[in-house]
Amino acid sequence: MPVRLHSHAGGDEGDEARIEVIPLIDIMFFLLAAFMLVSLSMTQMKRVPLDLPVASTAIADSKVPPFQIAIDAHGVTTWEGKLVTLSEITGRLKAAGEPRVSRVLIAADAEARHRQVLGVLNAVREAGVEKISFETQD
Repeated sequence: MPVRLHSHAGGDEGDEARIEVIPLIDIMFFLLAAFMLVSLSMTQMKRVPLDLPVASTAIADSKVPPFQIAIDAHGVTTWEGKLVTLSEITGRLKAAGEPRVSRVLIAADAEARHRQVLGVLNAVREAGVEKISFETQD
């Protein structure tokens, strides 16, 4: 039996309460878009804070490499926010597939020691990766 919005005395018998579906769909799409934007903004917060050096002759690269390695001012090396050793970098890159097609972005703090940066560079090249980029500030 349908729910009546008014009493039986003096009302139209044809009116029934019903749920409109289209406004509910609009609300669900809005919530979906809001959650997607919030989750995308949260992924940027996982990045290791670095003071990148400035390069006047740098060329902007629009392609985002699949592998990003960061070296902070204390020489701590991270792969997507997790601590790694040089041998782990080589192993992960070899296990990732075809190393000659892979691209790696190295982001080193301006205060990082040259030795740590070269160690990461050697570990990446040891895996067979030929396309290596360094991140700088504009």
